[in-house]
Amino acid sequence: MSETDRPTVALPTDKELVLRVIPMPADVNANGDVFGGWVMAQVDLAGAVLPARMAHGRIATVAVNQFVFKNPVKVGDLLSFYAEVSRVGNTSITVTVEVYAQRLRGEQVVVKVTEATLTYVATDAMGKPRPLPKPAPG
Repeated sequence: MSETDRPTVALPTDKELVLRVIPMPADVNANGDVFGGWVMAQVDLAGAVLPARMAHGRIATVAVNQFVFKNPVKVGDLLSFYAEVSRVGNTSITVTVEVYAQRLRGEQVVVKVTEATLTYVATDAMGKPRPLPKPAPG
């Protein structure tokens, strides 16, 4: 196990699991690691889950505020994407996404591979920002 490939104690319990996926051989670069762009696309999908629920309609990604790759992703890793809403504005929702890889070969450790913060905006049929619906009381 490399110095940066330190196992975690457990997967998060304080965030919502929004996506699980296993990268395949078609998703790797020449070094045998999964393309960063592939991981970024999965993070965008995972990050959109909570805002889509809250917006009750169309949303669009307007910003990738932060994106950090902490460890490489390998073919066959079971990736778990956890999301948490960090800010809600009038039309936008900011979400933090953490990605963990369960290394299914060898020691079967769990490592954090990526963390990101993205902002989504609720949009109307014309793609223009629209106000988020007010949460139901109670």
